[in-house]
Amino acid sequence: MAIGGAEDRTSDSIILRRFAMLCGNGTARISVIPSASRIRNAGEQYRRVLHDIGAAQVEVLRISERSDARDEGIVKTLRESTGIFLTGGSQVRLARMIGGTPVGDAISELNRAGVPVAGTSAGASVMSSVMVAGGRSGTSPRSSMARFSRGLGLIDSVIIDQHFAERDRVSRLVAMVGYNPGLLGIGIDEDTAALISPDRFIEVIGRGSVLIVDGSEMQTDIEHVQPAAPPTISNAVIHFIGEGGRYSLDERNVVPQD
Repeated sequence: MAIGGAEDRTSDSIILRRFAMLCGNGTARISVIPSASRIRNAGEQYRRVLHDIGAAQVEVLRISERSDARDEGIVKTLRESTGIFLTGGSQVRLARMIGGTPVGDAISELNRAGVPVAGTSAGASVMSSVMVAGGRSGTSPRSSMARFSRGLGLIDSVIIDQHFAERDRVSRLVAMVGYNPGLLGIGIDEDTAALISPDRFIEVIGRGSVLIVDGSEMQTDIEHVQPAAPPTISNAVIHFIGEGGRYSLDERNVVPQD
């Protein structure tokens, strides 16, 4: 569950309730990892909210140094979880802190075994193998917008951007897909989630939309132009998908709604 950030935590909490349901509701044991943030109590609000909406047990795993991600007690708690939540902050910090550690390995293994992983903002971007590492917004694509790093690799066919409409990141995502046309770009608005199922369908949840950029037929000169100059990009296929809409990652199309 990749969340675009600023999800509702005070009223209906539709996205977090759906996550808690996937984790088992009254039997859920959720581990919150706030390592993307430098704020000391970053995980406490999620602990309270998830507990209040019905999760049986919510633990905040404090990983403030890379060595903490090797702690046997933390790894044991994580492996007993029925759900994992990654908070916002800096996706580069989060990947640096837990990528390639026993904690990072456990998250990947648990997710492959069916344990739901949710991430908001930075926690959403870090899920992919190729991760957006930053870059500015703007009205036209520029090669200078595209900055990449390695993510946790929970899914390897997409690149995920967040706070999407609110921070005007359409051009940035198009530029990133221009450099990686084999990947699908997924841009997620605030208070909106892209729930990726085991059968590789995306379901949209929340008040905003998810934008999909399909570059499989894209043609561009982005690698030849100067960083500040706009490239030529053609044949990019873009979909806007609202709440309840579904998209097939394998077929690369929007699934008609009943």
